Amino acid sequence: MPCGGKHAWRQRRTPWRLTLCPRCAQIPKWTRAKFEISTGEAGNPIKQDEKKGVLRDYKWGDMMFNYGALPQTWEDPAHVDADTGCKGDNDPLDAVEFGFRAMASGAVAPVKVLGVLGMIDDSETDWKLLVLRCDDPLAARVHDVADLERELPGAVAALREWLRVYKLPEGKPLNAFALGERAMPREYALKVIADTHAAWAKAHGAHAHKRARGGVTAAAPAENNASRL
Repeated sequence: MPCGGKHAWRQRRTPWRLTLCPRCAQIPKWTRAKFEISTGEAGNPIKQDEKKGVLRDYKWGDMMFNYGALPQTWEDPAHVDADTGCKGDNDPLDAVEFGFRAMASGAVAPVKVLGVLGMIDDSETDWKLLVLRCDDPLAARVHDVADLERELPGAVAALREWLRVYKLPEGKPLNAFALGERAMPREYALKVIADTHAAWAKAHGAHAHKRARGGVTAAAPAENNASRL
């Protein structure tokens, strides 16, 4: 189901099951253009990031997997996670899809949640969900991180190292990982999704209530990305 165009990333209030989640692709595998969800624009379109008017690419090299995000989630910058010791990064929950096929930027597909990496980027928690499209040839055999490691040995380690070093060409430090750098299992990942969805729902509901009372305009405050999604 494509979600391209001006309103590519408008999050809907439709419920989803934690074990089978919709995921929107931003960066197709084996590409390096740095596409992001533009949370500050109406409809939250997906567009290539810019810095000083120049389109940005990953200088380290191509992204090895389909990179995207989960709708209706938010990593709250006011919340310090007990396991990472860091506040949220003020963005939707990132999701890395390990399937064989590249997903077009803006495409939406149901995915199976397999696990999660607890990345620390600039002293902020930046969870990376590990997921697999439900229609992927491996889907019938892969249900958790252990299955993923068995079917695609080394894939999780390769992702972790790419995420650790990809900012080095920009003169930035290595990223770190919490939880002993382990890829946490499915049940742990489901809790991360539940917590970030609850944070999104709380913030989204609060802003909707203020708008109804005339307290804010349709454009949410710049410091809170949750209300734009």
